[in-house]
Amino acid sequence: MRAKITYFVLATALVVYFVLVGSRGVLLIQQGTLITVTFGAAVLILPVIGIWFLWKNTQFVTRANRLAAQLEAEGGLPVDDLVRLPSGRIDRDSADRVFTQRQAETEAAPNDWRTWFRLAIAYHDARDTPRARKAMQRAIALHAAPPQ
Repeated sequence: MRAKITYFVLATALVVYFVLVGSRGVLLIQQGTLITVTFGAAVLILPVIGIWFLWKNTQFVTRANRLAAQLEAEGGLPVDDLVRLPSGRIDRDSADRVFTQRQAETEAAPNDWRTWFRLAIAYHDARDTPRARKAMQRAIALHAAPPQ
């Protein structure tokens, strides 16, 4: 729940920022000179890109949460039995062992979104965020695809 609140607060702050930047862009365009219109148009591009980025991330998080809820209802969420350091971080060797297991499961069933979901969690635990995101995107795509 704390992560959802943080996400909502940060997304709201970004939207406020986009509105403020957008209003400055409009003010620049209203000045009517070549330079201010050019800068105004350039400034308006930033909120458009930001809103698009925020929208795509919100969709990603929503879809990943739906998969997590479904997997939890099926009893398929992985058990968190990883060894943790005194700081609370996951021990790298422990994460690597689980990752190897999840990778083998995914190779055995490459068209099952559940294995990709669990692989994404293993990547995240191993602190490989880019691959975790790609694996989760693959899980989302497989879940959305019609059954074969």
